[in-house]
Amino acid sequence: MGLLRRRRGPRAHAQLIGGEVSLLPPEDHAAALLIMREHGREPMSMTHGDFDYDYLQALAVGPDGDRRFDRLSFAAHFDSLMFGRRGIERPADEAALNPYRQQFVAMFTRLRREHGVRSFLAHNMTVTPRNVGEIAQLIRDCHGFGFGLFSFQPAAFIGDDRRWHEGYRDTSADAVWAQIEAGAGTRLPFRALQVGDERCNRTTYGFYVGPDYFPILDEEKPADIAVRDAFLKNFGGISFSGTPPKLLLAKVARAVTRNPRVVVPFAGWLVRTARTVGLRRLVRHRNIRPATFVMHSFMDAEDVAPAWKAMQDGRVSEDPRIAETQQRLAACSYAMAHPETGELVPACVQHSVLDPGENAALRTLLPLTPIGRRRQPADPSA
Repeated sequence: MGLLRRRRGPRAHAQLIGGEVSLLPPEDHAAALLIMREHGREPMSMTHGDFDYDYLQALAVGPDGDRRFDRLSFAAHFDSLMFGRRGIERPADEAALNPYRQQFVAMFTRLRREHGVRSFLAHNMTVTPRNVGEIAQLIRDCHGFGFGLFSFQPAAFIGDDRRWHEGYRDTSADAVWAQIEAGAGTRLPFRALQVGDERCNRTTYGFYVGPDYFPILDEEKPADIAVRDAFLKNFGGISFSGTPPKLLLAKVARAVTRNPRVVVPFAGWLVRTARTVGLRRLVRHRNIRPATFVMHSFMDAEDVAPAWKAMQDGRVSEDPRIAETQQRLAACSYAMAHPETGELVPACVQHSVLDPGENAALRTLLPLTPIGRRRQPADPSA
């Protein structure tokens, strides 16, 4: 965390990852999140969501009954390619997991009701030719469950090759994005705010009003680009996530005081958006739900390893495919910190180059011990 703060600045998002976080005792999990926050990170716990409310409550609330956190962020990975989930060890399709998705969100709804702890929940899904055709219906089914972000990750040839059962490259990024757009029911512009390389990341920010989704920015509309530029110029240094509401309001007010004309493009955007949504729709549904769609495309290990080696050697590969991989790695915003070397390593390098050796060492340090079969809870749909 100290390295990330020095290299990436005082405020940023960070993920608690590396295995399944709910295997950590709640006290250790909470301690890790608090350390991350002490270093100015807004942490998100990465999970498969297969834990119970008692665990979540023990994480959020201390033994004295006082809550440890005002807000928790979790990203839950649900897809039909995962085996071993309690109650549904081998899902037949994505729809079969919907009761488990709802059960996951319901735990956080209960946590807020009983302890006042707010939450931000993301939904992650690995995509292969086997389930790509189910994306659109999944979004239609689940957009109202309570997830604030839907992330889709086309599978890459990374990690244990015993798990490589499909022709992952038979599905293009454009095909996956088309399915996401079909589920959202509208075109999803993703170039107005680009993070990293477009070949790696596509992101659309927007909101739902009832069943209808509305992107907030469209790169094809000059007025929207003007709003984006005004926002980055006047508010780019403000952290809008993790900042207490009163402090955030004060910071925004100070920025507006310095440049009152900044309200003009935002007022125009508000009028245009209200016209697009329509007063009748707003009155009928009376609820605006922010939602973000993301696609992360990881790269194959056979390309990443030579590309990283070339970058370490300070040269550009003569192989066009490897040179493209170098470009994507150089633009990567998703990095793992290695304080022992002072490096921030792109995620694809971590997974493709470093993880195999580290996993081998972990198998020696933490040998697997056979345990009894877990008791299966009741089906949440029953």
